[in-house]
Order: sequence, then C-alpha cells, then structure tokens
Amino acid sequence: MEKIIHLIDEHANLRMTLLDQLASLSNTNVYAITSLFLKKHNPKPGWFWLVKGLAIASVSSVLLAFIFPQTLLLLLPLLAVNFWIHYWNKNNLYQYAGSIPQLARMNQVAKQLRQHQALESLFPTITPSIEAIERLGPQMSLFKLEAKLQSEVGLVAEYALELIKALFLIEPLIFYNVLEEISRKRSQIESVYQYIGELDVAMSIYLLREDLPFFCLPTLLVDQKQLLTRDAYHPLIDRAVPNSIDLLGKSVLLSGSNMSGKTTFIRTMGINAILAQTLNTCFARQWRMPKLKIHSAIRISDDLLSAKSYYFEEVLTIRNLLEESQSNDCHLFLLDELFKGTNTVERVASGKAVLSYLNQQSNLVFVATHDLELTELLKDSFCLFHFTEIVQQDKVLFDYKLKGGPLRNTNAIRILELNNYPEEVTQEAAQLASRMTRMNDS
Repeated sequence: MEKIIHLIDEHANLRMTLLDQLASLSNTNVYAITSLFLKKHNPKPGWFWLVKGLAIASVSSVLLAFIFPQTLLLLLPLLAVNFWIHYWNKNNLYQYAGSIPQLARMNQVAKQLRQHQALESLFPTITPSIEAIERLGPQMSLFKLEAKLQSEVGLVAEYALELIKALFLIEPLIFYNVLEEISRKRSQIESVYQYIGELDVAMSIYLLREDLPFFCLPTLLVDQKQLLTRDAYHPLIDRAVPNSIDLLGKSVLLSGSNMSGKTTFIRTMGINAILAQTLNTCFARQWRMPKLKIHSAIRISDDLLSAKSYYFEEVLTIRNLLEESQSNDCHLFLLDELFKGTNTVERVASGKAVLSYLNQQSNLVFVATHDLELTELLKDSFCLFHFTEIVQQDKVLFDYKLKGGPLRNTNAIRILELNNYPEEVTQEAAQLASRMTRMNDS
C-alpha cells in the first residue's frame, strides 16, 4: 500500500486520473459487485431447454413468414408463451440490474488506470482479469439497458424493443449465459475489485495524510508489552493537545477530574492503535506497539427494552473482556470508570480484581478512574498518570496535558463554589471530605 501512496505522491497526473476515475464509481450499487464473486447465482431451471426451443421456433416462424405468410399465425400462441417466460425472468434480471452494470463500469475504470505506466509495475497480473471481464461486455449491455428502463418505466419508445426481446426470449438466454460466465470468472472479478479497492484506499490515505498537521508510520513489534508514542493527538478535535507516553511491561491508570482529558486520551490511544494496524497511519510523531486486538468499555448504557440496568450491562461487557483476555492474542483494553453503578467499597474491590486480571500476559490496559484508592492498590503493576485543572479566581482552566503520578490535588468542591452553590453546601462538603480523607489515611 505504501508503494502506491508513494506513486500517488510523486505523480500529479496519476492523482488526477485516480480522482476522476474513482469518482465515476460513486454509485451505491458498486457495493453489490461483491455478490457476483461471493454469492451463489440463480441456477438455471431444469426446463430451460424449452426456452431455447421456443426461441428457435420464433425465429423460424418469422423467417418462414416471408415465404408462407400464414405462418405468422403461429406467432400468436408463441408470443403468449414467450411473454410469460420473458416477464417471469424479469424478477431474476432485476436482482442483477445494479451489480452487473457496475461491474462493466468498474472494469472500464480498471482498464483506464492500467494504462498508467506508474501502476504497471505494481500490478503486472491484472491485465488478463480485465480482459476476461471485458469479453462479457456486449452481453452485460443488456443489464445496463434494464437499469435504464427501471428508471424510465412507461416510455413508449421502449415498447418495441420489449416486444422483440419477449418474442425471441433474448433476455433469459443472455441472462443465464452471463451468469455462467460470471461464475467461471469469479477469481478475475475479485482481482479487479481488489485492484480498484487498493487504489481507492491508497488515494484516501494519501488525502487524509495531506490534511493532517503531522502523522507517522507505526512500528509494529512482535509479542512485546510495550507502547511508545510521541505527541499523539485525537484527529477529530480541533487544535488537539498532543501527549506522549512510554510503556514497557505495564499498563496505564489515569486519574483526574471530569472534562480534564482522561477519556479523550484513552480514545486517542484506541484510534491510533486501530489505524496503525489498518491504514498504517498514526496521528502522532512516533508510534510503536505490538499487534493488538482492541476492546472498549467506554460508553455503556442501560437497556430498557431488555430490562437490564446500567450495572448489569457493564457486568456482561466486562465479563466478555475477561474471557477475551485469556486468548493467545495480545489485547488492548480501554476502560472508563469501572462499576460506577455500584457502591464505593465493592466498586474499588471489583475494579482492582478485574484490572489485575486483564493486565496479565502481554495485554495492555488503559483505564480512567475517579477512585483514588485504585492508584494505591495498582501502583506496582500500572503506570500512574493524571490530568488536572487549574482554578484561577472564578475560572477553571484545563491544559489537557498528561502528567506522571497519581492525582494529588482535587478541586471538585472548589468548582461547586465557582458555580454558586450555597455556602452551606460547600462548607459541609469540604468538612466531610477532610474527615473522610483522615479516616482513610488512618
């Protein structure tokens, strides 16, 4: 893929050709092309020999009519039977009225792109596949016409053509012949589809990279519990604040107040981990990691229709993650506020047990929490980081920068004061918080 992207970057004329040709494949019916090489096609009915016989009889009657005009009377019963077969076949034909015309169009695009010398060396074996499909061209024109008729039903000018096709059973004869040819050429169709697909993906990745402030190509490691990134950022946030992290043998426990950047940072790690293994592109200056299966439990909601509470939905989700963690693959688990649907003591206890279990073997875990007790319980097996805010006079400011160590200063009650909570409420909250802290410390 990188070779194609490099060619696109080097050849401006190739870029323009790709943009122009790929734009002609914007019809949603293009997605139906896969059915031509993946699915089983309509089988030819056992009585299809009758179709051939009736077609020969119709042709013979028309030819004999020039010598014996009375033979035209034979056409009336033939026309009635042929019309029935003709319109019976329409239902079959309509199933392919979207995919086969797009196959013809796709093959023409592939033919045009093949002529570009820059691509010739990368796809030396595509020509036979293109030529194999091209030989179906005259017969595939029937489906182009049928697609046009569907959008212009009622045009009187088309009736004569319909009459001829029905009389000589042209459509069913061509239809089943084309399906047989397509079945024999599944591999060639798939090759051309993949050829166009690779070029489309390469062009998309190139255009994506062109719009980024910076990016990098990831380095994928082999079976190492390691993740290193420099200046990683979230691609959907305008003027996103980049952050760096270097992990070796440990996972990450994030603490911090709401809106400080914890969940966004976890999502940033997840997005980059996915794109590193798919588009070979990371929103960072440097990215190193092993191949990972990504799992997320960030946005969980209750299910009223199934009568499942938030906590029960979370229990089921986490159970699935625990099962996955024991496979032979390396996993990346992204979690936010474990078991927040239950009481503090059981939440911290269950959260610690779950996180220790997920963190086994070569798995990496990124978890955000408000429970500062977890930082003490997991400090030996997790790297501790935090995000924090700065309270200045009557403003709360966030720098969204990742900082090492557990969260030391909390500002939740101070933020209540800044939002004009009654003084009685904030004072009582401060006193209780101070008392509870001393109890925990003792």
